[in-house]
Amino acid sequence: MNKLSFIFYRSILWLWDLISLNAVLLLVSLNVEWADLYAKREYHVYMAFFNIAWLSAGFLSSLYLSKQWLDFSVFIRKTIKSFVITIVFLMVFLYLYEFQFSRFYIISSIGLFGLLTLINRVLFNVLVMALRSRFRMEKKVVILGYNDISKRLIRYFRSESKLVKVSGCFEDKERVNELSDFPILGGLQDCLEYVKTNNIAEIYSTLAPEKYPYLYDLAKEADKLFVHFKFVPDYNVFVNRNIYVDFVDNIPVLSLRSEPLEDTGNRIKKRLFDIAFSLFVIIFILSWLVPIVAILIKLDSKGPVFFIQQRSGKNNRPFACIKFRSLRLNDESDTKQVTRNDRRITFFGRFLRKSNIDELPQFFNVLIGDMSVVGPRPHMLKHTEDFSNIYKKYMIRHFVKPGLTGWAQVHGFRGEITNNELLRRRIEYDLWYLENWTIFMDVKIIFMTIMVTIRGDERAY
Repeated sequence: MNKLSFIFYRSILWLWDLISLNAVLLLVSLNVEWADLYAKREYHVYMAFFNIAWLSAGFLSSLYLSKQWLDFSVFIRKTIKSFVITIVFLMVFLYLYEFQFSRFYIISSIGLFGLLTLINRVLFNVLVMALRSRFRMEKKVVILGYNDISKRLIRYFRSESKLVKVSGCFEDKERVNELSDFPILGGLQDCLEYVKTNNIAEIYSTLAPEKYPYLYDLAKEADKLFVHFKFVPDYNVFVNRNIYVDFVDNIPVLSLRSEPLEDTGNRIKKRLFDIAFSLFVIIFILSWLVPIVAILIKLDSKGPVFFIQQRSGKNNRPFACIKFRSLRLNDESDTKQVTRNDRRITFFGRFLRKSNIDELPQFFNVLIGDMSVVGPRPHMLKHTEDFSNIYKKYMIRHFVKPGLTGWAQVHGFRGEITNNELLRRRIEYDLWYLENWTIFMDVKIIFMTIMVTIRGDERAY
């Protein structure tokens, strides 16, 4: 899908959604008897916020991107995510604003918009399919070479892209030493003639041009036929793992891992989420919980209410990590892990650690930017030094901010690290999170953390 098509479809979808939303709000309002002008003003505020909430949810869920429009199931999933986020925004708004409308109005407006949105998605999908058929947007391509790269390319086009039809491959017979699942249309010399007679739009070459110099001549001939010629390099020849390509002034730059949080937009999303979530917890939970916990800590043992320790943050920069104190004062806090039945744990501290309440003050770390709500757990400086010598990939986890909870923790990898295998598995979970982050993964991990806490975790001690 080219840029103009993307802008066109996005504009249609965006306007379609907003028109549908406001039509629903106006329709439902016709069944409401307005008591006075103030009630009408409240309606206008609600209407405006509903629009803002939907557009914000669409941004957070990447709803108005082009790729999912071609996969109806993905399109529906992203729409449902946007709808759920919108409901959350509305519930928070209604709670804070003390909205006075009837439940009928609220439920009707949300329910009707949800139903109309699903109907719109079906109609929009029909529209996209009709336009594709009318303007022949599906393009036919052929692939030069029969190898691992060409097989992966064909599988991708067949399963993911609804706009590309692979006619087959061209490869010299002596180089095809297996039964092919894909059509072999002829030798390399037959490609140009096939392209001329079969309305081919693109040629993908998985062959190295330095080994097949005549590919450049073939590319020139393709230009004369208005057929796009594209080279697909096999980077796995010298890097035996998945790699990721970016461009700096049209210069290809290879990365050994995907890092979604290197994208500025993703970092902004995560930071806004962290600020909103931490403010909510600080205002509505810690504001009354801290005084209660402080009194109980003081009654239970001598020492300060908070335990502040230097831990490794993003890019291995130390920061002051805040916790409710759960241990008796001792000289080993900065070097020794807490173990099961550790005598340093106070009576009340055992409850704090089991319930994870001891970690809640770290929401202040989140608010000021030292931590994130979700991310690899921060370790004390001594352990960072020790673990980095044991496991070579350990320091990679410091490319992102540490979190109160993480992908490793919700899979049971928390607490004391007793052996190298346990360390390796924990770090692998952290690295998977780093390479596959989405804002919805953060939300999922938060809910999983709540469920694990409710059920109880035997490694919480």
